[in-house]
Amino acid sequence: MGQSTSTAAISSRREINHSHRPKSKSTALICPMQHLEDNDDCEIIDGGDPDYISELPDECLAYIFQSLNSGDRKRCSLVCNRWLRIEGQSRHRLSLNAQSELFPLIDSLFSRFDSVTKLALKCDRRSPSICDEALVLISCKCRNLTRLKLRACRGLTDAGMEAFAKNCKGLKKLSCGSCTFGAKGMNAVLENCSSLEELSVKRLRGITDGAAAEPIGPGAAASSLKTICLKELYNGQCFGPLITGSKNLKTLKLYRCSGDWDKLLQSVTEHVTSLIEIHLERLQVSDVGLLAISNCSDLEILHLVKTPECTNIGLLSLSERCKHLRKLHIDGWKANRIGDDGLIAVSKNCGNLQELVLIGVNPTKQSLESLATNCKNLERLALCGSDTVGDPEISCIAAKCIALKKLCIKSCPVSNQGLEALANGCPSLVKVKLKKCRAVTLEGAEWLKNNRESLAVNLDNGETEQQDASASDGAQENGGVAEFPTPAVPSQMAAAAAAAVAASNMAGSTSRSSSMKWRLGLLSGRNLVACTLRRYMSKTL
Repeated sequence: MGQSTSTAAISSRREINHSHRPKSKSTALICPMQHLEDNDDCEIIDGGDPDYISELPDECLAYIFQSLNSGDRKRCSLVCNRWLRIEGQSRHRLSLNAQSELFPLIDSLFSRFDSVTKLALKCDRRSPSICDEALVLISCKCRNLTRLKLRACRGLTDAGMEAFAKNCKGLKKLSCGSCTFGAKGMNAVLENCSSLEELSVKRLRGITDGAAAEPIGPGAAASSLKTICLKELYNGQCFGPLITGSKNLKTLKLYRCSGDWDKLLQSVTEHVTSLIEIHLERLQVSDVGLLAISNCSDLEILHLVKTPECTNIGLLSLSERCKHLRKLHIDGWKANRIGDDGLIAVSKNCGNLQELVLIGVNPTKQSLESLATNCKNLERLALCGSDTVGDPEISCIAAKCIALKKLCIKSCPVSNQGLEALANGCPSLVKVKLKKCRAVTLEGAEWLKNNRESLAVNLDNGETEQQDASASDGAQENGGVAEFPTPAVPSQMAAAAAAAVAASNMAGSTSRSSSMKWRLGLLSGRNLVACTLRRYMSKTL
């Protein structure tokens, strides 16, 4: 969204607690504010030149601030009182250190940042976090909040979450991790926030174990929820009613949650058929679950990561009904239960496949040729940890994959001979990444780059020692990684030259006498805005 973030310490240091900063470092930052506190418009920039930026309306200046990063915004806020006010009012995203010491600063913080709609509260796991009282006060100050992220806020309880939800009913996205409130707090959010679209829960400590666990339902968010992500939940099954009751759910992500998920997936897909994206990682799920997922005929994205009970049979049944599949990621975990049969079924039934990632799967030339022949739109292919992918398989890919743009090969028995095939094949190929392919040498990667100059080649041979620089012919090396970037086109060189000229012009004030050094902080903020405004005007004109 182009917004920048801040922390409690940074955002409060200008207005709340200047005395805690070392005097040796405070002069450049505080003195300009003292000089300018009675001159809100700041009409002179340098050497008597008029400051045309002061003529900009507040709305335009706020728009420029929104295109700057966090550090640049902070520098701009030091220029004058007007910029300090506009920067605070135009900041919509805020990230705060949610330790207990934050509580007395909340009033002053949100008096300045009174337009925040996206808030992150993160606490160190070894420090006491904010409590319910602080969260309720924040909710009273930020009633227009649409996104909230909570990390390790162990002082929050069900009561605090309920009070928060009643004050921030427009919430659209909630992400919480390592918190200690439970099912009652989660249900309170779902009951009060009828516009909630995304819910992400990780390691929620307050959920009761076993059969006594209170079920979590969709509440008032039954129609609005589009994305649900559950991670590392010991008793994630209590979210079953929530998933089943979210009738417009589009994305479901389940990571490392205990329990048998086959039955729950059956129940979910009987009630929710609108799913287009499913991620399953380290779950107890089998072909029964894949068969249930096949009821989602509009499915486009499927990730099966380290689910060893899923086999070719399940993948076959899924591919026969999910014909709109565009992205498929499979980490077979070296179980060898998904191979040629499943991949050939995917190639014959899912002709729109654009991205395929295979990790710990052993496809042969037969399945790769079928994928290349039937999936004409395949643009991205990654083959990692495959014992059966060698030079013949790479040659097959080079000859058949006409639309392929990006190819990643990791820990496969590929040699320089396979790279030779890529020099003349895959006419659309723009990037090749090779990692831990021991038989591929730096000379082979250089040869491929020299014979196909438009191709970006990235080689990581897994060695800790750097190669001899004389052998790289200008390749960029770092810890065994060699990159051969594509040469800059004339337009890129012209843009770089123009940027260099602009930078030199904007930096001219740094050569002033020492009596003007205190103004450099102000000038840097003004120069940032001036440069950004010039870029914007050049684009519009």
